[in-house]
Amino acid sequence: QVRLVESGGGLVQAGGSLTLSCAASGLTFSNYAMGWFRQAPGKEREFVAAIRWSGVSPYYADSVRGRFTISRDNAKNTVNLQMNSLKPEDTAVYYCAAAFSIRGVGTWSERASGYDYWGQGTQVTVSS
Repeated sequence: QVRLVESGGGLVQAGGSLTLSCAASGLTFSNYAMGWFRQAPGKEREFVAAIRWSGVSPYYADSVRGRFTISRDNAKNTVNLQMNSLKPEDTAVYYCAAAFSIRGVGTWSERASGYDYWGQGTQVTVSS
């Protein structure tokens, strides 16, 4: 049974930082590209960042590029999202997702339909 479990969410002031973690089990982690998505109240789920199996050439949404960093540890089956310079508009539930792929990440990884497994999400709230 595949499980993706996010952690690290919370309340932070604007300009602050948080690191989200996603622990994966039940799959061969290195066969999967990993992504982070977020969903704010009343809005559709949107792509945040993705990383290929090898960890090179991560891919980011324009809205977070330069502020967020995605990384992975294949030995620990984890993927992290370091979030700096947080803004109130970053407030959302953040989801970790896994896509069976050894391709590089790019435009295909922006689509939620491209992912096979999802976590339950972790809330991030940025106060102004």
